[in-house]
Amino acid sequence: QVQLVESGGGLVQAGGSLRLSCAASGSTFSNYFMGWFRQAPGKERRFVAATNWSAVTTYYSDSAKGRFTLSRDNAKNTVYLQMSSLKPEDTAVYYCAARDRFDYVGNYYKADGYTTWGQGTQVTVSS
Repeated sequence: QVQLVESGGGLVQAGGSLRLSCAASGSTFSNYFMGWFRQAPGKERRFVAATNWSAVTTYYSDSAKGRFTLSRDNAKNTVYLQMSSLKPEDTAVYYCAARDRFDYVGNYYKADGYTTWGQGTQVTVSS
């Protein structure tokens, strides 16, 4: 079973950038389809971005498109979320998540399709 640890969150001004990292251990990283979700206070967890095992295919929410870039380095067992042009509405706890790459991933945007989650990292964007 893979374990996930996020890092890179923090406080940034609107218009700034952050890069989140999610380090995996305990299993072969390339066996996993990876996603990023976020959860603001009082709101449900929402899809941000996802990538297949090779990072050839990536998916983004409408709010992330054009501002966020998802990448992964299977040699380092890490997936990254580069976030730029940040807005106050991007403030949330960001979670990375994993699911078996051989599972049906057509529902990649649904949190309940992922089997393993990290503990989350807080991102706060000030106006």
